Amino acid sequence: MSRKLLTALLACLLCTLGNAQIVNRLRVDKDTFLRYAYCRMQQFNPANLELADSLRIVGIRKDDYRYKCLSLSLEMPVRFAQRDFARMDATAAELKSLLADRKKDRSFYYSFLHEYCEYLVQAGMATKAMLEARDMGRLASSEQQPLGKMYSYRILGLIHSARDNHVLAIRNFEEAVTFSRAAREEQDLPKLYLLLAQELAFMGEFDRAETYLEQAEEYKRFFPSIGVRAQMTRAGIYYAQGDIEAFRATYADLLRNPLYRMQADADSRYGLDISYLRSYALLDEALAKADSIGTRIERLGHKHAIYSDMNAFGAAYDSLAMLMGDKDSLYIKVQNEDLAILDAEMHNAQLREVVQRLEARNQSTILFGFLFLFAIAFIALMVSQWNLRRNLDQMRMMNNAMLEARRAYQNTMDAKESENSFRIKILQNRKTNMLRL
Repeated sequence: MSRKLLTALLACLLCTLGNAQIVNRLRVDKDTFLRYAYCRMQQFNPANLELADSLRIVGIRKDDYRYKCLSLSLEMPVRFAQRDFARMDATAAELKSLLADRKKDRSFYYSFLHEYCEYLVQAGMATKAMLEARDMGRLASSEQQPLGKMYSYRILGLIHSARDNHVLAIRNFEEAVTFSRAAREEQDLPKLYLLLAQELAFMGEFDRAETYLEQAEEYKRFFPSIGVRAQMTRAGIYYAQGDIEAFRATYADLLRNPLYRMQADADSRYGLDISYLRSYALLDEALAKADSIGTRIERLGHKHAIYSDMNAFGAAYDSLAMLMGDKDSLYIKVQNEDLAILDAEMHNAQLREVVQRLEARNQSTILFGFLFLFAIAFIALMVSQWNLRRNLDQMRMMNNAMLEARRAYQNTMDAKESENSFRIKILQNRKTNMLRL
């Protein structure tokens, strides 16, 4: 039964932790933000749809996407509470489309996606939540946004928690703490501390859980609802430890706190009410209260424990059998979801492999083209060099032939000149002899 109470408290945390701090991330005017923040404090109230509609009209009139984003943010929790998951998905898709290319509004974008993923986890759609979280993580990594990484790890932690993988849940929440500090989003730290305390309580590590609760409560002066949630978690721990007096005192303090009913969902309050009634052996009243719990698995778990207290072993066995049947169905569903995630990841891996092959092929084509052009240029250069050498050799041979011809001509001219000089001398000698006669 103590495990059921802790489970109910964790469900409360999932429903309410998203709004411990309402931040004016879209930088709208003060009056609009205050009205929006007030409605967000009562996020599941159907009356919020009226403000959502008016904000949408203002956004259309002013041609300002920010008001439409606020409208969608108010609408989505109500659609979740109404179990209108088709409208919830459509709301999330519309906001993602509005903010997909607006990097300056990434903090609101990540916060909204985180809330959407929380609802998917609670609705049993862990596959979709995990894929959304991983897409968020990839986007945050590509843009170096630690806030997106924090929300991504937090969602993965919630998914593992829902599947009773508490060690993996703690590991992811610790990573989320690291990125929360890197993003300087201190308002998210107490929420993460509460989640870590809840996981450690599931594992029976109550001292470590109490340490995280104390760290979370350091922020309650700024965020009063943190104190309420820490007390709810602490009440569950006291009951699990068998410290009934401490549990009753903590439960009484919660009932006196007006924030308790505003911040805790009905099932979580019913879980504490049932534990209180069982502590006084008011089992018929506890059984009637259990019938009011909306979540079937939680309802069966509480009824099994109450019937066991009554020694109504037949009814206890029937409740346990139905509970195990639901859990087996859930386990099979989880397995199918894991297979779907694995299939999607394998498909994405195949796509990445195809892209890598195409990139490698393109690189090879470019390299081959470069080598081909280089080879053509080299061949052209070699042919040009060969032609140049051949032309130079031909010119050198022609020059040598011309030089040889010139030398032969010069030799001929020199010989004729010598012959003429000799003849002139003979004629001069004859003339001299004739004058003497």
